Amino acid sequence: ANPTYKEVCSGATGHAEAIRVTFDPAQLSHAELLDVFMGTHDPTQLNRQGNDIGTQYRSAIFPLGETQRREAEAAIARWNDEHPGQRAVTTIEGPAEWYPAEDYHQEYWEGEGQRNPYCLAVIPPKLQKLRKSFAAKVKAG
Repeated sequence: ANPTYKEVCSGATGHAEAIRVTFDPAQLSHAELLDVFMGTHDPTQLNRQGNDIGTQYRSAIFPLGETQRREAEAAIARWNDEHPGQRAVTTIEGPAEWYPAEDYHQEYWEGEGQRNPYCLAVIPPKLQKLRKSFAAKVKAG
């Protein structure tokens, strides 16, 4: 319970490094949010994202209920249908307890992340892909 970032990074706890997204379904549906998730990372990499390797970096969705679980299943199926010859390894897990990261990881990109060479190499291309692929959904400003 309540692991530290260092403990999660060890890969020994079974936890996944994840974010909790709060959204307004009147502005963006859960299904659309899942499509953004599937479209802005590589869901085909088992237990890794780029240079980050280990089960803590698995592609996973943690639905809050049965409706969200069904929507997650549908999003993975849509992604697979749209990418013939590729298969998403994204797991659907939970319900799971949420443990927030330590304070220094909150809003990390806005602070330390923009001075971190690894983040600078990885995050801007993902943001560019997000803005290009989902331009109709990206809020100006």
